[in-house]
Amino acid sequence: MHSSPLKTKRALYSWVFALGTAATLLLSGCASMMNPNPNQPPADKGVWFVEPQNGATVGQTFKVKFGVKGMAVEPAAAGQNTGKGHHHVLVNLMSKPAGEIIPFDAQHIHFGAGQTEAELKLAPGQYKLTMQFADGFHLSYGKDFAATIAVTVK
Repeated sequence: MHSSPLKTKRALYSWVFALGTAATLLLSGCASMMNPNPNQPPADKGVWFVEPQNGATVGQTFKVKFGVKGMAVEPAAAGQNTGKGHHHVLVNLMSKPAGEIIPFDAQHIHFGAGQTEAELKLAPGQYKLTMQFADGFHLSYGKDFAATIAVTVK
């Protein structure tokens, strides 16, 4: 016995709707795991901005404080040591892929002495600041060890 074309069409639409809903839920869950709160410690491993808060308005000179979980902070001069590294702030740039070197220029601010806080000086404007943790050779640990915030400098 064959189903009517109408029943087959309804069943097909039901399956398409169910698969579309499942895909949307899966992708939104993955996106939320990739974008944790940039001002809160991650559950397992990663970095976060202790200060300033995402969306903050700051003066032209302002303090940044870094947090890291799952790695140890050490100066770049200590060399390349597994599970250790130092912070960088990328100005108006997104995170670097794992293993990519972080260049030395005005948009890549290095904290190679192992600092966990510092003062930044920026001209007035709106900025995206990405904290990127990297090893002693300045090789990025990737997006799992990066966090991005937005600030307005007055």
